[in-house]
Amino acid sequence: MPAVLTGGLRTEVRATAIAATLLLLAGSASGQEYPRPPVPDLDRLTQELFAEIQSDESGVAYEDLYETLLLYYQTPLNLNLASRDELRSLLLLSETQITHLLEHRQRTGPLLSFYELQSVEGFDLRTIYRIAPFVAVLTSDPNAARGNLWQRIAHEENNALFLRYERTVQGRPGYGPADTTSTGRPATRYLGSPDKLLLRYRVSRSRDFSLGFTAEKDAGEQLVWDPGTRRYGADFYSAHFVVQERGRLKTLALGDYQLQFGQGLLLSSGFVVGKGAETITTVRRSSVGVRPYASVLENSFFRGAAATVAVTPTVRATVFGSRKRVDASLQQAQDSLTDFREFTSGLQLSGFHRTPTELANREVLRETVLGGHAQYTSPDGDLQIGATAVNTQFDKPLQRRDELYNKYELRGDRNLALGVHYSYVWRNLLLFGETARSAGGGLGTVNGLLASLSPAVDIAVLQRHYARNFHTLYGNAFGENTRNINENGLYVGLKVRPAPRWEASAYYDRFSFPWLRYQVGAPSAGHDWLVRLTFSPSKTSLLYAQIRQRTKAYDADTLRAVPLPVPTQRRSLLLFYDTSPLPQLSLRTRVQGSRYREDGGGPARHGYVLAQDVTVQPLRRLRLSARYALFDTDDYDTRQYVFEQDVLYAFSIPVLAGQGTRTYVLAQFDVNRHLTLWLRYADTHYRHQDTIGSGLDEIQGNRRSDVKAQLRYRF
Repeated sequence: MPAVLTGGLRTEVRATAIAATLLLLAGSASGQEYPRPPVPDLDRLTQELFAEIQSDESGVAYEDLYETLLLYYQTPLNLNLASRDELRSLLLLSETQITHLLEHRQRTGPLLSFYELQSVEGFDLRTIYRIAPFVAVLTSDPNAARGNLWQRIAHEENNALFLRYERTVQGRPGYGPADTTSTGRPATRYLGSPDKLLLRYRVSRSRDFSLGFTAEKDAGEQLVWDPGTRRYGADFYSAHFVVQERGRLKTLALGDYQLQFGQGLLLSSGFVVGKGAETITTVRRSSVGVRPYASVLENSFFRGAAATVAVTPTVRATVFGSRKRVDASLQQAQDSLTDFREFTSGLQLSGFHRTPTELANREVLRETVLGGHAQYTSPDGDLQIGATAVNTQFDKPLQRRDELYNKYELRGDRNLALGVHYSYVWRNLLLFGETARSAGGGLGTVNGLLASLSPAVDIAVLQRHYARNFHTLYGNAFGENTRNINENGLYVGLKVRPAPRWEASAYYDRFSFPWLRYQVGAPSAGHDWLVRLTFSPSKTSLLYAQIRQRTKAYDADTLRAVPLPVPTQRRSLLLFYDTSPLPQLSLRTRVQGSRYREDGGGPARHGYVLAQDVTVQPLRRLRLSARYALFDTDDYDTRQYVFEQDVLYAFSIPVLAGQGTRTYVLAQFDVNRHLTLWLRYADTHYRHQDTIGSGLDEIQGNRRSDVKAQLRYRF
C-alpha cells in the first residue's frame, strides 16, 4: 500500500493545492460546495459497467439498477456516514478506495467539502466525476434532530408524482376484433387496450424514511374492477413504508421490500451486474440488508414486513415475513394415489395478464416466506460474518414436467435454505464468500478475493459451485446461468491503469454444467472472456474499444433421439466515443458488431449496428436527445442490443435484427420548478420485410413506432 500523507504542514499544503486545482476545474462553481451534476446520464454509466449484451445473457434487472442509482441521486449517500457496504453498493469504488476513504475519515475526521476527496489516496478525477451525482458531503447529520415524522414527510423536497403513458402506433391483431378461427371458436385476443400506463409516487430521505406507491397496467391488460378475481383497476400495485435509524431499530419495512445479504446466494435484491466491462468492483456483492421496493417487476420482491435491530454495537439481526400470490400454471393430478389434487409445473415470471390463459394463471399460487439474518461486524468494519435462513412454502406443490433436464429441479411445496457468509479486509486484500444448503441437501458456494497489487493494478478471482440440486428462489449470486443451479466456474478479472487517463480491463471466465439444461441434452462447458481499453481525453470525453468472446454448447438438432450439444461461439467488437465539445452539446458514437458460429454448422453469421447520438440543451429548461442507427444482421442469432436514453425511471434496450434503421427523439421540458414533461418517439424501419413480429403482436408493414410521455410533479 502506498504511504499515506502524515504531518500537519505537509497535509495542509497538499490539501490547499488540491483545493485550488479543483476550484479551477469546477469552473463556474462559486459556492463552497461542489455543485452536484444534473440527473446523471445512466445510459453512459451502464455502458461503462456492463459488457455488450449477448443473445442469451444471464438476466439482469436493469430497471432495478436504474431505480437504485436514481435513488442515490435523489437521496445522495453521505460520505461522512456511509458504511463500507453502502459504499460498495455504488459499484463505482474499488475496495482500496473505500478503505482509504474510511481511514481518512477516522484519521482526520469528517470531510469538510467534496473537494477534499482529492486528498484521499486513490481517488482520481475520473472516479470523483463518476460518483459526484450519487454522493454528498454533509458536515452535520440532517436527521440528528428529528421532528415529527409526518411533518418531515410533508416538507421533504424529494417528493414527486410520476405519470407515464406508452403505446405502439401500428395496429396488431391482438388488439383487433374477436373474430373466429376455422373451428368456429373465438380466436385469442388481448383483453385490454394497447396503452401502457404507470402511476408512481415516492417521498424519501436518506437514512430516515421512504414512502411510495406504484400502479401499472401493461399493454393488453384491462383496467377493470372485479374483487372476485382480485382485480382492482390496474393490474399491478406496489406500496411500501420504511423507517430507518430509530435508535436500536435500524430498519422497519412494511409493504413491499427487497433483501440483500452476503453474496446474494440466498437473498439478492436484483441490483447486480455480474460479468461486465467493470471487471473488479461488480464481482462482489454488498450486504445492504432491507431495501424499499418501488419498481414494477412483478416477482422480485417480498410483501409483508421486515425489521433490522442492533442487538449490540457489532451485531445486527433481521427478521422478515412475506406472503403474496404469484403466477403459476395449475394442473390437476391424474393419479388418485398422490397426496395432492392440484400442482404447478412452474412459476410464471412474465408479469403479463393480457389473454384468458394468462389471466387464468394470475395469482393462483400463494407463497409464504419466513426467515432471518444475523451479522457480526467488527468495530473497525473489516470483518463481517453472517448467517441466513430462508423458508419458502407454497399452498400447492411444484411438479416439474417429466423431462430429463428437470430431474433435479425443486419439487414439493417447501424449500428451506440455510447459509453463512463472510467478508474480511486485510490491507489491500478483500476475501469474501457465501455457502448455503437447500432442502434435499444441495450445496451452493461462492468465494472470491479482490486485491490491489499496486496503485495501478487490481485483480479479482472468484470460484463458484452450485450443485444440480441446489435451489434458491430469491438468490442471484455471480454466475453464468440465470439461476444459481447446476454450475461450476472460475472467474479471473484484471484492471490496469498504465498511465493517467488510460485504463485496461479484462476477464476470463471458465464454466461447466455437470447436468443437462434446457436445449442442452448432455453435460457441457464453455468460457467467456473480455478485453476493454479506455481512454479519457478530458473530464467530458470517453473513448473505449472492447472485444468479447463467449463459447457455449447447445443442441445441434433438437429433433434427434439423442441430442448432441455442440459449441457455439459469439465474438463481438464494440467501439464507443462520447464527448461534450460544449456544455450544451453532447455527441456519442457507437459501433458494434458480432460474429456467430456453430461448430461444424456451416459458415459464420454476422451482425452490426452503427449509432450516432446527439444531445443538446438550447434552452435552460429544454433538453433534446436523438439517435440515428443503422443495423444489419444475418439472422436472429446475430441480433444486436443497444442501450438508449429514455424518460426518467425508464430504460430502453431494443433488439435489432434484420436490416434497417432505428431512430428516436427524446425531449425534456421543465415547465416550472414543480412540473417536468418528457416526450419520446422511437421508430424502427426494416428493409426487405413485409411484417414485423408474429402472432398477436404481428405488424403488417415494415415499420414499428412507439410513443411515450411522462409527467413529473414535484411537491
